Amino acid sequence: MHLARFPRRFIAHLPTPLERMDRLTKELGGPEIWIKRDDCTGLSTGGNKTRKLEFLMAEAELQGADMVMTQGAIQSNHARQTAAFAAKMGIDCHILLEDRTGSNDANYNNNGNVLLDHLHGATTEKRPGGVDMHAEMDKVADRLRADGRNVYVIPGGGSNPTGALGYVNCAFEMLAQVNNSGTAIDHIVHATGSAGTQAGLIVGLKAMNAQIPLLGIGVRAPKETQEANVFKLACATADKLGCSGVVQREDVVANTDYVGKGYGIPTESGLEAIRMFAELESILLDPVYSAKGAAGLIDLIRKGHFKKGERVVFLHTGGSAALFGYDAAFNFADRWTAPA
Repeated sequence: MHLARFPRRFIAHLPTPLERMDRLTKELGGPEIWIKRDDCTGLSTGGNKTRKLEFLMAEAELQGADMVMTQGAIQSNHARQTAAFAAKMGIDCHILLEDRTGSNDANYNNNGNVLLDHLHGATTEKRPGGVDMHAEMDKVADRLRADGRNVYVIPGGGSNPTGALGYVNCAFEMLAQVNNSGTAIDHIVHATGSAGTQAGLIVGLKAMNAQIPLLGIGVRAPKETQEANVFKLACATADKLGCSGVVQREDVVANTDYVGKGYGIPTESGLEAIRMFAELESILLDPVYSAKGAAGLIDLIRKGHFKKGERVVFLHTGGSAALFGYDAAFNFADRWTAPA
């Protein structure tokens, strides 16, 4: 598939590593667990959105934009990576941040990704939770355009057919890695939210006839809604690539049992996953997104869904910067010891 037909700004550090997690595999006693390190894409602590932004920001540049605008939750990894990409290109960035948790914690509202948004030079506005963020972006974009700005609007998560091309490319990259090493894999698992990562991956896997089941662990929407969103975007992405019909509805599978009380609200299983990955593999997850995906992986292994003798790849979507906005979720009082 000829992705070079589409404009792209080559900024990400690719290919990202594909590594075996020996200690986590031993701890869980189930399948052999591997990790695709998309936390190592290289832009402002990395993350999955950088792959999408390579295509989105190239499109913005082609349209002569002098400002990009996007939206996300307060501790949005996508917002941070968009601000960083814009800084790299010398384009202004404006972000609408939705307060989905109602937290008054100073670190949550000012540290982590929010601190990095501002360090990269982005301007921000806050919106209350539950508002129509697409409509809000349209209103702000109209205001900025009236002031003479050429604004390119990026949807939340960078999840449209242009952005999803980044994960079509990731599917090709991952398959090349496993093919070249002779490491056949049986399953791929990742966190799914705004749909672009899962949609791009499934298009790439199906176009290559990889025959590897893909499971998205939902972090926000109910199962039916999440799968419908992913399938719709996957179809639009396939159309863009000229391979309409390559993805069938049954190819799109999401498990939304690990969302907890809502988007951005930590869960006990997610916090356990953060500790396990950190203590066993020195890998950092975030409570919003990657930890809930990892919690699903861990629980499904414990329940026997993935079996001994199989090989499972967890796609790490990044997000460790958000940890510094969620310090209140952790209680490490027992880690302090008295002087001898």
